[in-house]
Amino acid sequence: MKTLEALLSIITINYNGLDDTCSLIDTIPFDDYPLEVIVVDNASRDDEATIIEHRYPQVRVIRSNKNLGFAGGNNLGIRAAKGKFLFFVNNDTVFFREGKVKVNLQALVNRFASSSKIGAICPKIRFFWDDAPIQFAGYTPLSSITMRNSAIGYDEQDHGQYNTAHPTPYAHGAAMMVKREVIAQVGMMPECYFLYYEELDWSIMIRRAGYEIWYDPVVTVFHKESRATGQSSPLRMYYITRNRLLFVKRNYSGFKGLCSKLYLIGIVAPKDMLLSLLHGKLRHALSVINGIVDYIKL
Repeated sequence: MKTLEALLSIITINYNGLDDTCSLIDTIPFDDYPLEVIVVDNASRDDEATIIEHRYPQVRVIRSNKNLGFAGGNNLGIRAAKGKFLFFVNNDTVFFREGKVKVNLQALVNRFASSSKIGAICPKIRFFWDDAPIQFAGYTPLSSITMRNSAIGYDEQDHGQYNTAHPTPYAHGAAMMVKREVIAQVGMMPECYFLYYEELDWSIMIRRAGYEIWYDPVVTVFHKESRATGQSSPLRMYYITRNRLLFVKRNYSGFKGLCSKLYLIGIVAPKDMLLSLLHGKLRHALSVINGIVDYIKL
């Protein structure tokens, strides 16, 4: 067994996703590293927690009787974790797609040792499907008005063009490793979002505390993406609408904040509603309205 400098806690959230969660666990290198793996079951309809517990006795399963959302579920895992480094991975990810592939978690942890300023690290993320194009090789900064940015390398074939580690302004919620001392200083994930945008807000909290966030391709994670909520569902539309406004409220003030809110409510929301109606998706359009209304009530 190889030795990590300190215990690594891998935390993932399960919500009606038994098959995906088991697929992830099957790719975790238990035999190579002393790992603590925590699965938080976020009030799945069936008793999936017991199934996971019986199938994987080496995994600690925590069942919540209430759906705490992405941040709340991860925070429950944080409270239970013992590791110096906490690796948050979506349950719809795997560390390899086929065969048995070496996963060099030590190399990812080593990035922290390169600088005391590094507070969080994300691996390379590739889509699970087809020939696994790149999903994430770092982010560009968000526009302070449109709240838009880009994932570096998105949908490109991986030819090694993003195999150099570098700082990134935001972590990717599908796979991010954070030092415990950082969490102790900045606080846990903001639970006000419930779903979407919490990792962006947390990234800003981490950077405001003086830490850097890095992308390091020494480890690759494959992501099935949005299996729990659907890539284009009314639920996703609701939280994206609500939470990008909430994100602006929490992180931008003055003229920039006002311009961004006007842009999101006056241009983006009507566009999303119109496109939904043109595609016959009335529930999606109503979700946009509900997202704005609920944001105003906050």
